[in-house]
Amino acid sequence: MNISTRQIDAFIALAAQRNFTRAAAQCHLSQPAFSAMIRGLEDALAVRLFDRSTRHVELTTEGANFMESALRIRAEFDAAVGSMRDAATLQRGRVAIALLPSLAAGWLPHLLAEFRQHHPGVELSIADLLSEPCIELVANGKADFALAAIRADTPDLQAEPFCSDDYHLVCRHDHPMAAAKGGRQRPIRVEDLAQWPFIHMARHSSVRQFLEAALQPQPMQSVMEVEQLATVMGMVRAGLGISVIPALTLFHFQQPDLVTRPLHWPELHRQIYLVRRRDRSLSPAAQAMYTLLMSRKPDISIAKTRRR
Repeated sequence: MNISTRQIDAFIALAAQRNFTRAAAQCHLSQPAFSAMIRGLEDALAVRLFDRSTRHVELTTEGANFMESALRIRAEFDAAVGSMRDAATLQRGRVAIALLPSLAAGWLPHLLAEFRQHHPGVELSIADLLSEPCIELVANGKADFALAAIRADTPDLQAEPFCSDDYHLVCRHDHPMAAAKGGRQRPIRVEDLAQWPFIHMARHSSVRQFLEAALQPQPMQSVMEVEQLATVMGMVRAGLGISVIPALTLFHFQQPDLVTRPLHWPELHRQIYLVRRRDRSLSPAAQAMYTLLMSRKPDISIAKTRRR
């Protein structure tokens, strides 16, 4: 059975007008073409929808029964078309992003505010997670794309470089590592950090994994490991130890009693990737968000300038 929306429209028009000439004009068709469309609908349904005479056009019992369905079909089709049109013009839609907490807290919020200002009808879903859960959300189709420190190039996923990140020592302002030596600050070495109690991020975090790779085989005086950067900040402020943090997280440590110093270690470098599915195109809303984020990537030089 092949019934078109034009046939549904013709049926509704004739049921309302009870006149072929007026109904044909309403549908912008010639009367012969309109009559052929009604006959085609009746043939497809294998029932007579209208009783016709030289003076009257009336719905049959079957036609009256079909009227309710025809109106519902037309309303649902109009709603579907309207929804697609709203999505295409960014009046409605949904974007789901999974990304590292350091990006979610520092870099992303003002971009989301800008996006919302232009597209207030688009729903936003943000998952601030470690790299592996971020990748899993994309793989499961629960996130449009992810920003993670894992290059997840697989048959199902593609990864493109997004931004890079370097690392900084953080300590109290009265700590020996905060002071310049001989009027200037010489580069910090691994063995310099090993002299002091050290506060680690959790082992499953990309921050910890990159750092441990750079520190090997030097043992550290680890006093604790914590999950959150805000906790690292509080422990360092309390004088419990020093730590090493990515430049993208420097905003957490903008405290008058804390000092950060860059670590110029070639082996200590974190690359962030944008990961998305290979087999799925982005929705109009997700594509608009993708374009915005790609045009406004984090600039760690600005983060370091603000810290000074």
